[in-house]
Amino acid sequence: MDQLFNRKYIIQGLFVLLALILLGRLFYIQVASDKYFLDANNNALKKQFIYPARGVIVDRNGKVLAQNQPTYDLMVTPNEVKPFDTLSLCRIIGIDMTEFREKFRKAKVYSRYQASIFQKLLSVETYATLQERMANYKGFDVQKRTIRYYPDSISGQLLGYIKEVNQREIEKYQGYYRPGDYIGKSGLEKQYEVDLRGQKGIKRILYNVHNVAQGSYAEGRFDSLAVAGEQLTTTIDVELQKLGEQLLANKLGSIVAIEPNTGEILAFVSSPGYDPNKMVGRETGKNYQQISSNPYRPLFVRPIKGRYSPGSAFKPLDALIALQDGVIDPNTTFNCPGYYQAGNRRFKCEHVDGNIALRKGIARSCNTYFWTIFAKMMVKKGLKSQNQHKAYDEWQEKVRKFGIGDTLGIDFPGESAYKLFTADDYTKRYSKYWGYTTILSVGIGQGEVTTTPLQMANIMAIIANRGYYVKPHLVKGIGNDKHIDNKYKEKHYVGIDAKYFEPVIDGMQDAVNTSIGTATESRIPGVLMCGKTGTVQNVHGKNHSVFIGFAPRENPKIAIAVIVENGGYGGAYAAPIASFITEKYLTDSLKGRRINGATVEQYKADNLLPVLKDKLPTKLKLKVDSSKVDTTKQKAPIKPLPAKQLNKNAILPRKNATAK
Repeated sequence: MDQLFNRKYIIQGLFVLLALILLGRLFYIQVASDKYFLDANNNALKKQFIYPARGVIVDRNGKVLAQNQPTYDLMVTPNEVKPFDTLSLCRIIGIDMTEFREKFRKAKVYSRYQASIFQKLLSVETYATLQERMANYKGFDVQKRTIRYYPDSISGQLLGYIKEVNQREIEKYQGYYRPGDYIGKSGLEKQYEVDLRGQKGIKRILYNVHNVAQGSYAEGRFDSLAVAGEQLTTTIDVELQKLGEQLLANKLGSIVAIEPNTGEILAFVSSPGYDPNKMVGRETGKNYQQISSNPYRPLFVRPIKGRYSPGSAFKPLDALIALQDGVIDPNTTFNCPGYYQAGNRRFKCEHVDGNIALRKGIARSCNTYFWTIFAKMMVKKGLKSQNQHKAYDEWQEKVRKFGIGDTLGIDFPGESAYKLFTADDYTKRYSKYWGYTTILSVGIGQGEVTTTPLQMANIMAIIANRGYYVKPHLVKGIGNDKHIDNKYKEKHYVGIDAKYFEPVIDGMQDAVNTSIGTATESRIPGVLMCGKTGTVQNVHGKNHSVFIGFAPRENPKIAIAVIVENGGYGGAYAAPIASFITEKYLTDSLKGRRINGATVEQYKADNLLPVLKDKLPTKLKLKVDSSKVDTTKQKAPIKPLPAKQLNKNAILPRKNATAK
């Protein structure tokens, strides 16, 4: 009996305890906590997003490249709209009734009960006018945000642009973005989107039964502030970037300059370019169409996508591999009679150099010398085809360590890697009996060797560093602490002993600074420049002008690659442009000197854009790099002075050189 009595009270106690728990939970939900109220689908409480300021982008010295300016979006909630004077609203925001009806239809399709953008990017003046009359437009509201502004109107491809998100991007970022939000679409704006975008704030507004805003719910306790995006400090020197864009105006080409010991990119020029401010505001769509349809392709980022044979700029790399392999030493001498004989085939050199060793071979850019050392590397295992194939595969693996045949991993979207052939690739093309004479052009940087301007500049950084490189990168630091990924601090060694770099650098020094050199147009008063010109064959027209180099010789501060399409031989355009860029960076002056008889201003003004008769109307004017180009009135290229008018120690490369 006692047991039954005790059991009765235990059961009653459990019911009482359960009831108290339920009552306590109900009290917490309805009185003590607002969580469920805030999560409920209650039309009386609406979220208003507060958009953060996008992170500012500055150059290495703190000069602003991209900043923000205020703009406003007119929002509409269709279910709250009451009859009003639509014509007055149309006049204020600059649309007609047809456009008004279409925008309102789209808003209703999106949602009758949630606000969406009706008219975006209103000016400050339009906003001020609109604010005075907002009480007349029930269901409409104004949302503040910022848009980009680029003070110097330069570096369009480098900085990139922002644009409205699409559905794929909304899904990718798991709900952070809503229709009408903006996102980085190219360049640094895209690469560092997560750092630049910041964090949205949320303001919860309480409305009464008459749909009149009563202010922040719970005195703003559940609101959150917007957090501005982080500042990007780039590696770019804005003055160098400006000069590079001016020098390549009205030309097709690229300039990449790197600080060798850090991998920081000082200049990243792609020409033709575009004004990044054209990709901001309500005219963005129209401007984008004009830019993207330009036949000179201003959106094509040549430093990381341009595909070029390096030509003679490849020869220092080939020499380093030959020295490391032991097939030559700095004093190994070959005879250049003006050609290279391989069996019954004769390969023409551009000049007769007689007996020539490494230093002079580089300075003179002797094709015969480099064909000979390439051949020696290919037959070091024997003359049989399979032995040559093995030797070639060893060689191309060593070339890959210099960053050719793969991407370098720059912090920039869309880097291209062009194929470097393996022995198997050649076997598929030529059958198994091919030998070194089949691919001899590779030994002077032609044939199946293709590179980007970034890769060429990186090779110069490797030589300047005597055997290593740091991955090239465009951002020096993110945020106040200026942190960057550790991979942009690591050294990558190429497997060449440091001692072998000096004789190669001797030849590059002589190429610029002696009378026998092919790169004398790149000389800089008071600075010991080391470099190499290249004249790359172009089946579509005039050859491409190439220069790669670094300065000064000891403790190098800058490595550079310049490519000017249709520019002729290397000394005509690429070498002088590299000289101006390097001098500006090292001395902060150009001293008014002349190269090939022309001033820096004349090089800026010269027009090398090919006339595309099959694509361009007769009188079409295209805007590239912020200057108008009349394709019907191109100036003649700068003509080099006759040798007798130049310094007696200078010598110009021949115009018809194929690999100088």
